[in-house]
Amino acid sequence: MLTPAELVWLLAAVAKGDQAAFEQLYAATRAKLFGVIFRILRRQDVAEEVIQEVYVKIWHGAGHFRPGVASPITWMVSIARNRAIDVVRKRNETSIEDEPAAMDVAAETPDPLAQREMTEELKRLLECVGRLEPERQKLVLLAYYNGWSRDQLAEKFKTPVNTIKTWLRRSMLDIRECLGL
Repeated sequence: MLTPAELVWLLAAVAKGDQAAFEQLYAATRAKLFGVIFRILRRQDVAEEVIQEVYVKIWHGAGHFRPGVASPITWMVSIARNRAIDVVRKRNETSIEDEPAAMDVAAETPDPLAQREMTEELKRLLECVGRLEPERQKLVLLAYYNGWSRDQLAEKFKTPVNTIKTWLRRSMLDIRECLGL
């Protein structure tokens, strides 16, 4: 893996249309970006298509990269992650927002078979998430289960991004404390 400074240099060269720099950037970052995409999509064929789209976006958008705002790898991972999430959303016909029951962390009377199959760890985790305020439950699920970005959450909750980050951090600290971690 190249250093952040080397990646910044490569992105600057790519912004000027340097194909050799783009090849180096691709070779240095492909595994990382593919891993991010594959974790979200869980299908190699689709992930391979998306990785190509991501590098086209990087090629065209390299001039928009600002080193003072994010590290090069963070910037590229966000492009990859967002594109993969867009693909997931397009594949799913219904949104979690269309299914309010899906937001319930635990039903009052869980199905006995499902309860038996559920691991103790998952039960504990769901119990801890269930202790959060309803809005925080929704925030945590949208962020960590559905993969929503902080910007998307800020828009959804009509709240500044920094507040969303704080809420998520506090919610995760509450969950960790509940789990005894």
